[in-house]
Amino acid sequence: MLLELTNLCKKYSYGDKSFYAVRDVRLSLNSGDFAIIAGRSGSGKTTLLNLIGGLLSPSSGKVVFDGSDLMSLSDRDLSALRNEKIGFIPQGYSILSNLTVLDNVRLPYFLHRRRGDARDRALALLKEIGIEHLANAYPKSLSGGELRRVAIARAFINNPKLLLADEPTNDLDTESAGYVMKLFSRAAAEGVAVLLVTHDPDIIAYGYRIYQMREGRLY
Repeated sequence: MLLELTNLCKKYSYGDKSFYAVRDVRLSLNSGDFAIIAGRSGSGKTTLLNLIGGLLSPSSGKVVFDGSDLMSLSDRDLSALRNEKIGFIPQGYSILSNLTVLDNVRLPYFLHRRRGDARDRALALLKEIGIEHLANAYPKSLSGGELRRVAIARAFINNPKLLLADEPTNDLDTESAGYVMKLFSRAAAEGVAVLLVTHDPDIIAYGYRIYQMREGRLY
């Protein structure tokens, strides 16, 4: 089992009020699984991805990834695990404005000591999603959809075991979304576990396993 969530909860409190953003979620993924979580805005999808990626700490429950209980890891070890084994595509734009597209894609490769520079792999990823001609451009000259594709290419640069994608086709036209979903499908076929959050009905059809999230619960 690559990923296992057990009774995962995230509770927030404001004064004398509290609510669960994620409540008693159980989920397991093996290598090569392609799972999609659909649900309305505010249903807890993004919070769940952030818990799985170790960006948030659960109020209770467990996230075990590749044999490691994420809550048992130090900040340094958790950071290293994310960098080496998890590709994360957030909803917002997380591209650095002072780096070219190529350097933004290569950036995670340099966050931990590795040989080489991953230039060829970065260029191949940019070509696969149709923006290789923008390799030397800076983010200020890119559209929202182009920025989204840069973030997607970056998530693949370190050959992750798990890919977490939060509304990855937002801002993309139909053709660009097709490039991206083919990339995800190929990754799953090659053994990457893909967990994708979306509200786009055209994207849901790509998943092998489909879940619905409502009020923090996964169905």
